[in-house]
Amino acid sequence: MRLQELAEKLTYKVPMDGGQARLKELILYIAGKCAGDPGFGATKLNKILFYADFRSFERFGTPVTGEKYQCLKWGPAPSAMVPVRRELEEGGDIRIVKTDYGGQTQRRVVALRQADLSFFTGRDIALVDSVIAELWGKTATEVSETSHGVQWRTCRLGDEIPYEAAYLSDEPITPDDIQRTRELACARGR
Repeated sequence: MRLQELAEKLTYKVPMDGGQARLKELILYIAGKCAGDPGFGATKLNKILFYADFRSFERFGTPVTGEKYQCLKWGPAPSAMVPVRRELEEGGDIRIVKTDYGGQTQRRVVALRQADLSFFTGRDIALVDSVIAELWGKTATEVSETSHGVQWRTCRLGDEIPYEAAYLSDEPITPDDIQRTRELACARGR
């Protein structure tokens, strides 16, 4: 199979109930939960969304929002982030506050209303909460550098990142990994 044929079989967006409203409501939820995190800005918001979607896809076979992600200089971000954030701002649901944080301009998303969580399962919110806790207190630079793992490095800037990239790991391959792969291949007749 050629590389182009393979790329066409990958998952870049997962249609989900609620569509893009899921992303909007999750932005509101995350902004509300992160109001007390001094390092919370646009970069961290993008990474929380990315990790939540890709970890959910890896663990459960379905993402939280289903949105497309793209490979950007500062790491992965939802492809629809700019227009969605603009819609939320114009609709009076959020405010973008620019502040100086560590000598950089931070663009904080401030939620002006509670998120509608009816789109999400308890499992979805628990996963988002765990990502928030993991990144709490870290700077945009720290979360950006962390997001530059193999999932990001396998794409060129501007490319969409397939959800199957969630199965890639930055961990070194061990002899046990190789043996287990051989066992699985043999069991499946390959």
